[in-house]
Amino acid sequence: MATGFGACLSVLLVVVNVQAGEQESVEDKIARAMSAAPMDISAEATIIDIDGTVLREGTNDWICMPGVPLIPGDKHPMCNDPVWTAWMKAVAEGQPFTTDVIGVSYMLQGDALVNNDDPSATDPNDGGVWVQEGPHLMLLMPSAAHLKGLPRNPFVGGPYVMWGDTPLVHVMVPLEEKTQ
Repeated sequence: MATGFGACLSVLLVVVNVQAGEQESVEDKIARAMSAAPMDISAEATIIDIDGTVLREGTNDWICMPGVPLIPGDKHPMCNDPVWTAWMKAVAEGQPFTTDVIGVSYMLQGDALVNNDDPSATDPNDGGVWVQEGPHLMLLMPSAAHLKGLPRNPFVGGPYVMWGDTPLVHVMVPLEEKTQ
């Protein structure tokens, strides 16, 4: 089962050209990556392109990326602390992941449309609970006990569990109201 999820996250880490022939400047990618988190984090973060190319070295422990292509052409930037960075690497490699501390990821520009229960789902017409989150934080928890009492329904308001029955489980913390 982890192999399928590893493959799913590998898709997140693969470069996807948005449109044939469209070239985006390094400066534009850096600016978009920095928009994922508060400036006191992103101004000093290392900026890494989706293909792993370092666009700018940083001086803190944060890694910001100009996009995470859940779907081809997706340009929703994210900034990850070391725990989230390690989690993404482990999942991409199909390796297990554990942490003793909470991991934090910022996505202040929002996220792509995803299935809240199934990270491998690609077609919103196939059912499930689909959500396109606006600005939010994502949290990795040290144990499932920390998820107790959190809803799995993204539309009830407040933090909720995403991908709860998978190795990719995390908590979504919306920063704006959303509607179905």
